[in-house]
Amino acid sequence: MQKDPPMRAERLLSILMLLQVHRHMTAGELAERFHVSERTIQRDMEALSLAGVPVYAERGNGGGWRLLEEYRTNLTGLNLSEIQALFVQTPARLLNDLGLNSASDRAFAKLLASLPELQRRTAQQMRERIHVDGAGWFVLEEEAPAFATIQQALWQDRKLRMAYGRSDAAAVERLVDPLGLVVKGRIWYLIACVEGELRTYRVSRVAQAKVTEQPCARPVDFDLATYWAQSTAEFKANLPQYLVVVRADPEIVPSLRHMRFARVQQVSAPEADGWVRVDILFEIEQEALAQVLGFGPRIAVIEPVELRDLVMQSARTVLALYGK
Repeated sequence: MQKDPPMRAERLLSILMLLQVHRHMTAGELAERFHVSERTIQRDMEALSLAGVPVYAERGNGGGWRLLEEYRTNLTGLNLSEIQALFVQTPARLLNDLGLNSASDRAFAKLLASLPELQRRTAQQMRERIHVDGAGWFVLEEEAPAFATIQQALWQDRKLRMAYGRSDAAAVERLVDPLGLVVKGRIWYLIACVEGELRTYRVSRVAQAKVTEQPCARPVDFDLATYWAQSTAEFKANLPQYLVVVRADPEIVPSLRHMRFARVQQVSAPEADGWVRVDILFEIEQEALAQVLGFGPRIAVIEPVELRDLVMQSARTVLALYGK
């Protein structure tokens, strides 16, 4: 049976680490440790040698496998999956937002150069075969004029004075303790503490910002990832809910399941005419109306009655428009 390549690569790295620690191990010891045959260890040693690792065999009593005494590597004990995790690419756009694009490239080159040949190939394969694009489809870019200033306040642990507000409302000045930045999709959020309360601010709505000389009062037990998980869960739980019951052509059910800002709750068994009854949870009435109209004659609203009336009214309006 052919051996799984990732498992073998991880074993080779482990053998190299063991030889660096012990300098000498027998084929039997290595075979027992990794639950393989001595013949397999022999092949592993040949592979290490071909990769440029100076391993050699000693004959007779006390013989075994050794590394050259002067051989040193910057190997840090990383196994195969750890190398893959370390070298998976961070989306370039996010690094660019943080001003770290060039630094990331330099760090990658330095880390790569510090690895022995075996690990270097694994790291290069990860960069060549996995690409992460964190942006959604057709997402508009948001201008964030105060982004660099917010970062500065975070790195310096200083309070931030900022003017914050929607584009259709006057900005309000606030003095905040900046605790962290979170990016979701292509949108950055500032997590900050204001008068003892944790708040989330959309960075693109910060019109102006200034780093103060006052030290940031960071809560001792604050954890950014934990806060964000709790905050998003609460946000979803508090969204408005608008339940709609429809009859639909079963062929559109997959499309119903992929609607944005809506969630299919239940799909019944097909009725006599083949159509199914579907319970859908929307956030607001206007969104439900737009989605239902988009499916035309392949969907019919059962309830609420108000939405059914709106659909009929909208249909009559469209007919009148095209009947002119």
